[in-house]
Amino acid sequence: MTPFQQIKQAKKEAPFLALLSTEQKNQILRALSKKLKAHQKLILSANREDLAEGAKHYPKGIPDRLELTPERLFDIAESLDQLALLPDPVGQVIDRRVRPNGLQLSRVRVPIGVIGILYEARPNVTIDAAALCLKSGNAVLLKGGHAARHTNLALVRVIHESLEANGVSPHAVQLIDTRDRAVMKKILQHAHEIDCIIPRGGKGLIDFVRKNSRIPVIETGASVVHLYIDSEADLKKAIAVTVNAKTRRVSICNALDVLLVHAKIAQRFLPKLSEALIQKEPLTELRADPKLHRYFKNYPKLKKINSKDFDTEFLDYVLAIRTVENPDEALAHIAKHSLRHSEGIVTENKETAERFLRTVDAACVYHNASTQFSDGGEFGLGSEIGISTQKLHARGPFALEGLTTYKWVIHGDGQIRS
Repeated sequence: MTPFQQIKQAKKEAPFLALLSTEQKNQILRALSKKLKAHQKLILSANREDLAEGAKHYPKGIPDRLELTPERLFDIAESLDQLALLPDPVGQVIDRRVRPNGLQLSRVRVPIGVIGILYEARPNVTIDAAALCLKSGNAVLLKGGHAARHTNLALVRVIHESLEANGVSPHAVQLIDTRDRAVMKKILQHAHEIDCIIPRGGKGLIDFVRKNSRIPVIETGASVVHLYIDSEADLKKAIAVTVNAKTRRVSICNALDVLLVHAKIAQRFLPKLSEALIQKEPLTELRADPKLHRYFKNYPKLKKINSKDFDTEFLDYVLAIRTVENPDEALAHIAKHSLRHSEGIVTENKETAERFLRTVDAACVYHNASTQFSDGGEFGLGSEIGISTQKLHARGPFALEGLTTYKWVIHGDGQIRS
């Protein structure tokens, strides 16, 4: 089946998915959870194929996000059971009102319809996206990165088994298996059949979709994350937050990229940060102005910063550092370089913190906490479809509710308008 035939099939299935009961959808999710565990060997074998091929194409090392382990696959399966426990947004009445003429109006949540999701080599997204779209009553077209091709094919095969076992067409979830950019550009023109496109990945992928799509886009993923250490910061908190924001997981979009330090505390803070980072393996490479190098004595991986570093989403053990003279300079730097994802401040001054939180234009803004909390599960939303960096429809981590729209339902008794 060609990608364009897949699109037509997805469009055909969307109305049926919108009518599925909550229990029918939850049965599919629970069945998929069981089948992922039952087919562990098949899925991990496919993933090993991808990892073997990836060794040829990733000279700096295979990205952590590409690999599936038994533990990761188990966690993915368990997340489906948790998703089944969450309230179903479809059919929720947002508000009701009765007009003076007796008309009864309700605003009701409904599925968006057909959603296309383009993402890089992250096999977990294949399951997360399919599951969230199913629970919210949407058909979904998946276009994963070619580096995870074998894994994605195996995962979608298991999804199809779960759908068919519960009386739902496998056309509800489809994997578009092509590397042809010309084909992808044509797909992005199908505004009458695909209701929404969600690119989940780096800036290059998002820019490609934004440039070529006639379909409404929800941008997710790309980030340059900042953390500002204020002159009135608690240094113990500042060290803990900085180290966690940078090193807990470096391959995710909420990992710290740029550290801004008030010049007044640089002499006290930076040597302590150096000591803390040396204890972490792998060691983080620090990039800073040479005048700051004296604060990192004997630090093994220290380089001179260049201007491009302030606009780089590293997704690696690399941290850019600069000092600022005051909060205004920190705010100006963030305004210039931010991609509006996650930004943070560490300070004990409530007025400074509040000004930062109100001024910074980002989906998630933090005070005295690690930016690595930008996550649907951590926000109590369950598995997320992504973290939206735009302002319309969805912003920040979004999941089920963000995959719905609403319609007005009007009940009358013969009213006519004069």
